[in-house]
Amino acid sequence: MTPFLALAVLVAFAAYSLFSKALGRSILTLPILFTAFGLVLSRPLTMYSDPGLLSEGKRQLAEVTLILVLFSDASHVRFRKLASSWTIPARMLVIGMPLTVALGTAVAYGLNPGSGLAMALLTAALLTPTDAALGQSVVTSPDVPGHLARSINVESGLNDGLALPFVLFGAILASATMGPADTHGLALEAITEIVLAPVAGIAVGWIVARLLDWAQNHDMTAEAATGVIFLCTAFAAFLLATLIRGNGFIAAFVAGMTFGNTYRHDIHFVREFMEGAGQILTMSAFFVFGAFLLPDGLRHVGDGTVVLAFLFLTIVRVLPIFVSLAGSGLPTHEKLFLGWFGPRGLASILFTLIMIDEFDFPGEEELLACVSLTVGMSILLHGLSANPLATRIGRMSKPR
Repeated sequence: MTPFLALAVLVAFAAYSLFSKALGRSILTLPILFTAFGLVLSRPLTMYSDPGLLSEGKRQLAEVTLILVLFSDASHVRFRKLASSWTIPARMLVIGMPLTVALGTAVAYGLNPGSGLAMALLTAALLTPTDAALGQSVVTSPDVPGHLARSINVESGLNDGLALPFVLFGAILASATMGPADTHGLALEAITEIVLAPVAGIAVGWIVARLLDWAQNHDMTAEAATGVIFLCTAFAAFLLATLIRGNGFIAAFVAGMTFGNTYRHDIHFVREFMEGAGQILTMSAFFVFGAFLLPDGLRHVGDGTVVLAFLFLTIVRVLPIFVSLAGSGLPTHEKLFLGWFGPRGLASILFTLIMIDEFDFPGEEELLACVSLTVGMSILLHGLSANPLATRIGRMSKPR
């Protein structure tokens, strides 16, 4: 990247931060702005960047961002606070999410049977995690009833980590179709990674939470140092898992959940880091998506890809959530609201970057096109509809 392009990116980051509060009141969300900015700079970045360094940089950015996002999201799901309002998000995660993967697999396979069942599963798994940041005003708006905002927050905080095993199995099975492979050995390796990862995550999350509690009880920890502890804990879980042959991303997710539910003080430092310095990673991820993934994907978009993207944002998401909430007592408009606000964003982008870099798949271009188009449409549609639908659901939910 030339100094001019690097400077342009830094100016964009600073400009967004400067006007972030004002932009937060508009329909121009962070994902919309930085995806569009990346798309504008796509051609010069491709021309003036070293392909090898670019590929390695994208992979490292994806790994670092995903580790911190998984840990951070999971750490904010406090089970004690959910005791009185766990039913709706639990239904969405335990029933709705597997149904989404199953229906998504069936739809992807039905539209393109030549790609194989494994690629259909991988596509569905990559597009199952949701990202509340794409419609942030929905979870922060005073118009949206608290039980709906909490449910969207909890679901998006947990489903990216819960989708990881599906992504991993789909990637391994799809990769195995490229040539002779020991599918039994690959499946065993995946199971081993999934089983051992929580061991590392629980150990690191629990130990660090207890140590930090003890240190703060004895007034030994400076407030400014807590952000460093968050970073070290997330990466330590990832590295310990890789050492014992577990999956580092699942470990980071489990470590966050363990830390958040073991730590007895206010966990505000994790949120403050991700909303401050950590936001640079989010900006960078959407910028990279707009600059590289989206253009590559759009070059391979066909009629089937457009149909598939539309179905994943509508029927494949809304129907399983609607079914999972049957008997919950929620009115129809609230079920549809929860179904619609399942934006595809950061997790899908990061999973795709890592899986494509780590495995070889048949029809990689079609997979990239499907994920890119779905996320691109979601960034636009969910970003633009967040404020109007938040206001509308507020009016419909008020007692008459």
